[in-house]
Amino acid sequence: MNQKPLNIAIVAGGDSGEHEISLQSAYNILHNLDSAQYIAHVVEISQQGWEVHDSDGSVYPINRNDFSWQPNGEAKHFDVVINSIHGTPGENGILPAYFELIGIPYTGCRSFIGALTFSKYYCNQYLKQCGINVSPSMLIKKGQPININNIIKTIGLPCFIKPNSGGSSCGTSRVIHSDEIMPALERALSEDREAIVEKLLAGTEVTCGLFKTAEARDVFPITEIVSKKEFFDYEAKYTPGLSDEITPARISAEVARSVKDQSLLIYDLLDCRGVVRMDYILVDKTPWFLEVNTIPGMSPHSIVPKQASIVGLSLNELFGILIRDAMQE
Repeated sequence: MNQKPLNIAIVAGGDSGEHEISLQSAYNILHNLDSAQYIAHVVEISQQGWEVHDSDGSVYPINRNDFSWQPNGEAKHFDVVINSIHGTPGENGILPAYFELIGIPYTGCRSFIGALTFSKYYCNQYLKQCGINVSPSMLIKKGQPININNIIKTIGLPCFIKPNSGGSSCGTSRVIHSDEIMPALERALSEDREAIVEKLLAGTEVTCGLFKTAEARDVFPITEIVSKKEFFDYEAKYTPGLSDEITPARISAEVARSVKDQSLLIYDLLDCRGVVRMDYILVDKTPWFLEVNTIPGMSPHSIVPKQASIVGLSLNELFGILIRDAMQE
């Protein structure tokens, strides 16, 4: 007997500078899901409204009381949600908390973990207490007095200044000289109410995608990132030719194993769920943790889909595993 296809909502968009990137991820997921198994729709979420995009081009508003929609006047409900919003409100725990309240299964980390990991500073301070190598950093809040001399004394130069909560390197600056600190802070604080000042680590940048469920576990091949700009900023990430993403990374098997083992440890320490991507700088072959992406990009050009394809895992297979895991929760 044929099983009825599941109704899937792929939520995308959001309220950050990653809105368009999120939509690219969502439509790539949509085009890779097996239509015999899933009836999937992209649900675009923004401050202007929540809307279902139907396959015929029609757009319908979402009833936020129960996340239903009404094509032809008949209410339809989703069986499970794929969360593909990079940034707020999907990646910082707000939208997951909503789905928890109304009882709809969803992929990705739970609301509390999303809130913790979305704050680079507080997440890294927690992991530091657990023995993970993280770069020295300090937190600057919007409106508080800024002491440039104290920043230089505490963190030193060069350093990175970036929004504490955000992704895709939006508002991030590489600071070499002291007179660059204030403009960099203004740039970061225009994106977020908090900025993080972080010591620059010189080394090789690598990233590791992985997931764990009751059904399966996989740590993907590690990718080495070589930016042709000062660092792997928004332009380098999304402009063809401005960075090289080399998979597998040009590192020894021993170093690759240490990155994978540390990623599995951090996954458990943070109680992650679903597929995530963890970024590191290798300093003298030792991995220093930068941040965790709990909703990594899934566009055709994104790192995790490429890593998964190398081990023979299609997006349809990957999200099949994640959907089943979400529904079992």
